[in-house]
Amino acid sequence: MAAIAYLNFDGNAEQAIGFYAEALNATEVKQVKFGDIPQDPNYPLPDNELDMIMESSIEFAGGKIMMSDILPSMKSVTGELVKGNHILISIVIEDKQALQSYFSNLSAGGHVIMPLSEAPWSSCFGMLVDKFGVAWKFNSDADKFLDQVISNKR
Repeated sequence: MAAIAYLNFDGNAEQAIGFYAEALNATEVKQVKFGDIPQDPNYPLPDNELDMIMESSIEFAGGKIMMSDILPSMKSVTGELVKGNHILISIVIEDKQALQSYFSNLSAGGHVIMPLSEAPWSSCFGMLVDKFGVAWKFNSDADKFLDQVISNKR
C-alpha cells in the first residue's frame, strides 16, 4: 500500500480535478459526487451540496492524488478549510522533460517559489504554489541524494 496525498477543497474540487488531470497528463480520473450515492432520508444533504465532490482520484506517472470538497453542512465538525504550507505534493521522477512539463502546467495561475534548476541535492529541483493554493515540490534525484547523504554518515 502506498501513501497518497489527499486534498480537500472548499466547493471547487471539480475545477481542481480538471486542472490537475490536464496539467499532469492523467492516465485515469475518477470522481463521485455526493448526489451520485443514495441519500439517507433522515439526513438528506441540501441541494447545493449534492453536486460537490465526495471522492476523486487522479492517476499520473505512476502516482495518485485524491481530492474531495468539504461540505458546508459539515464544517461545524471538520472546521473551515485553511490554505497553508503544512502539506505539499512532491513529484520525484528522473524524466526531466516530464518534470518540466508538470512544473510549467501547474504553475499556470500560481506562484513559482523556486524555478526548476540544479541544486546541491538535485540536478533538477523546483517549488511552486498552484492557483488552488497547493504547494508542489519537484525533484529528479531525491532518492539518490538521500542514499548518498545516509551512506556518508556511516
